[in-house]
Amino acid sequence: MEKAKEALTVGEEDSDRVSKLDVRPHRAGEEGSFYEGFATRGIRVDHIRPGSLICTFKVPPRLTDLSGNLSPGAIANLVDEVGWAAVHADGHSWKVSVDMSISFMSTAKLDDELEIISRVLGHKGGYSGTYVLLRNKKTREVVAEGRHSLFGNMKSKI
Repeated sequence: MEKAKEALTVGEEDSDRVSKLDVRPHRAGEEGSFYEGFATRGIRVDHIRPGSLICTFKVPPRLTDLSGNLSPGAIANLVDEVGWAAVHADGHSWKVSVDMSISFMSTAKLDDELEIISRVLGHKGGYSGTYVLLRNKKTREVVAEGRHSLFGNMKSKI
Protein backbone atom coordinates (compact mmCIF):
# COMPACT_ATOMS: atom_id res chain seq x y z
CA MET A 1 0.00 0.00 0.00
CA GLU A 2 2.85 2.39 0.77
CA LYS A 3 4.35 1.83 -2.71
CA ALA A 4 0.98 2.63 -4.28
CA LYS A 5 0.64 5.82 -2.22
CA GLU A 6 4.19 6.83 -3.16
CA ALA A 7 3.54 6.23 -6.87
CA LEU A 8 0.37 8.34 -6.72
CA THR A 9 1.93 11.20 -4.77
CA VAL A 10 2.35 14.39 -6.76
CA GLY A 11 5.35 16.57 -5.97
CA GLU A 12 5.08 20.31 -5.42
CA GLU A 13 6.66 21.13 -8.80
CA ASP A 14 4.22 18.87 -10.69
CA SER A 15 1.31 20.22 -8.68
CA ASP A 16 2.30 23.79 -9.59
CA ARG A 17 2.50 22.88 -13.29
CA VAL A 18 -0.96 21.28 -13.27
CA SER A 19 -2.52 24.23 -11.46
CA LYS A 20 -1.24 26.56 -14.22
CA LEU A 21 -2.94 24.62 -17.03
CA ASP A 22 -5.65 26.47 -18.91
CA VAL A 23 -8.59 24.07 -18.56
CA ARG A 24 -11.85 25.31 -20.03
CA PRO A 25 -15.15 23.43 -20.05
CA HIS A 26 -15.93 21.61 -23.28
CA ARG A 27 -19.30 22.24 -24.84
CA ALA A 28 -20.88 20.44 -27.79
CA GLY A 29 -20.14 22.14 -31.08
CA GLU A 30 -16.91 23.74 -29.85
CA GLU A 31 -13.38 22.77 -30.84
CA GLY A 32 -11.72 19.87 -29.03
CA SER A 33 -11.60 19.65 -25.28
CA PHE A 34 -8.58 19.98 -22.99
CA TYR A 35 -8.48 16.20 -22.75
CA GLU A 36 -8.39 15.69 -26.51
CA GLY A 37 -5.61 18.26 -26.87
CA PHE A 38 -3.66 16.72 -24.01
CA ALA A 39 -3.96 13.16 -25.25
CA THR A 40 -3.64 13.62 -29.02
CA ARG A 41 -1.48 16.75 -29.40
CA GLY A 42 1.40 15.87 -31.69
CA ILE A 43 -0.35 13.38 -33.96
CA ARG A 44 0.55 13.98 -37.59
CA VAL A 45 -1.70 12.59 -40.33
CA ASP A 46 0.57 11.20 -43.06
CA HIS A 47 -2.03 9.62 -45.35
CA ILE A 48 -5.79 9.69 -45.46
CA ARG A 49 -8.30 8.13 -47.83
CA PRO A 50 -11.86 6.89 -47.36
CA GLY A 51 -11.84 4.34 -44.55
CA SER A 52 -8.10 4.47 -43.93
CA LEU A 53 -5.71 6.66 -42.00
CA ILE A 54 -1.96 6.52 -41.34
CA CYS A 55 -0.47 8.75 -38.64
CA THR A 56 2.84 9.38 -36.92
CA PHE A 57 3.04 10.04 -33.18
CA LYS A 58 6.15 10.71 -31.10
CA VAL A 59 5.69 9.45 -27.52
CA PRO A 60 5.63 12.57 -25.30
CA PRO A 61 6.57 12.67 -21.60
CA ARG A 62 3.00 13.61 -20.59
CA LEU A 63 1.70 10.18 -21.70
CA THR A 64 4.36 7.98 -20.12
CA ASP A 65 4.32 6.03 -16.86
CA LEU A 66 7.04 6.07 -14.20
CA SER A 67 9.16 3.66 -16.29
CA GLY A 68 9.07 5.95 -19.32
CA ASN A 69 6.70 3.71 -21.29
CA LEU A 70 3.66 4.93 -23.19
CA SER A 71 0.83 4.20 -20.75
CA PRO A 72 -1.85 1.62 -21.61
CA GLY A 73 -4.51 4.31 -21.16
CA ALA A 74 -2.79 6.50 -23.76
CA ILE A 75 -2.68 3.55 -26.15
CA ALA A 76 -6.41 2.94 -25.60
CA ASN A 77 -7.07 6.61 -26.29
CA LEU A 78 -5.09 6.46 -29.54
CA VAL A 79 -7.07 3.39 -30.66
CA ASP A 80 -10.27 5.29 -29.85
CA GLU A 81 -9.37 8.59 -31.54
CA VAL A 82 -7.61 7.23 -34.64
CA GLY A 83 -10.23 4.50 -35.09
CA TRP A 84 -12.97 7.13 -35.00
CA ALA A 85 -11.02 9.29 -37.47
CA ALA A 86 -10.99 6.43 -40.01
CA VAL A 87 -14.78 6.09 -39.70
CA HIS A 88 -15.14 9.85 -40.16
CA ALA A 89 -12.79 9.70 -43.20
CA ASP A 90 -15.15 7.06 -44.62
CA GLY A 91 -17.92 9.68 -44.73
CA HIS A 92 -19.83 8.75 -41.58
CA SER A 93 -21.08 11.27 -39.07
CA TRP A 94 -20.34 11.37 -35.34
CA LYS A 95 -20.40 8.04 -33.55
CA VAL A 96 -19.57 6.96 -30.02
CA SER A 97 -17.37 4.08 -28.92
CA VAL A 98 -19.27 1.05 -27.69
CA ASP A 99 -16.52 -1.55 -27.49
CA MET A 100 -12.73 -1.81 -27.72
CA SER A 101 -10.40 -4.78 -27.57
CA ILE A 102 -6.67 -4.09 -27.39
CA SER A 103 -3.74 -6.49 -27.45
CA PHE A 104 -0.60 -4.98 -25.92
CA MET A 105 2.39 -6.57 -27.64
CA SER A 106 5.41 -4.51 -26.55
CA THR A 107 6.29 -1.17 -25.02
CA ALA A 108 6.85 2.21 -26.61
CA LYS A 109 9.37 4.41 -24.83
CA LEU A 110 9.58 8.16 -24.43
CA ASP A 111 10.48 9.80 -27.78
CA ASP A 112 9.82 6.63 -29.82
CA GLU A 113 8.11 7.49 -33.08
CA LEU A 114 5.03 5.38 -33.71
CA GLU A 115 3.18 4.65 -36.91
CA ILE A 116 -0.57 4.33 -36.31
CA ILE A 117 -2.59 2.65 -39.04
CA SER A 118 -6.38 2.62 -38.84
CA ARG A 119 -8.76 0.90 -41.24
CA VAL A 120 -12.52 0.61 -41.30
CA LEU A 121 -13.54 -3.04 -41.23
CA GLY A 122 -17.12 -2.31 -42.22
CA HIS A 123 -20.46 -0.74 -41.42
CA LYS A 124 -23.74 -2.46 -40.51
CA GLY A 125 -26.67 -0.22 -39.72
CA GLY A 126 -25.46 2.36 -37.22
CA TYR A 127 -22.44 0.26 -36.23
CA SER A 128 -18.92 0.64 -37.59
CA GLY A 129 -15.85 -1.44 -36.86
CA THR A 130 -12.20 -0.46 -37.13
CA TYR A 131 -8.78 -2.05 -36.78
CA VAL A 132 -5.93 0.06 -35.38
CA LEU A 133 -2.25 -0.94 -35.38
CA LEU A 134 0.45 0.91 -33.43
CA ARG A 135 4.04 0.04 -34.27
CA ASN A 136 7.49 1.48 -33.71
CA LYS A 137 8.42 3.31 -36.89
CA LYS A 138 12.14 2.52 -36.56
CA THR A 139 12.09 -1.14 -35.45
CA ARG A 140 8.67 -2.04 -37.00
CA GLU A 141 7.85 -3.84 -33.72
CA VAL A 142 4.12 -3.96 -33.00
CA VAL A 143 3.27 -2.07 -29.81
CA ALA A 144 -0.46 -2.77 -29.80
CA GLU A 145 -3.37 -3.62 -32.03
CA GLY A 146 -6.98 -2.91 -31.36
CA ARG A 147 -10.46 -3.44 -32.67
CA HIS A 148 -12.92 -0.68 -32.06
CA SER A 149 -16.71 -0.64 -32.46
CA LEU A 150 -18.71 2.56 -32.75
CA PHE A 151 -22.40 3.36 -33.00
CA GLY A 152 -24.22 6.44 -34.21
CA ASN A 153 -26.44 8.14 -36.72
CA MET A 154 -26.94 5.90 -39.75
CA LYS A 155 -27.04 8.83 -42.18
CA SER A 156 -23.86 9.52 -44.08
CA LYS A 157 -22.62 13.09 -43.84
CA ILE A 158 -21.38 13.05 -47.44
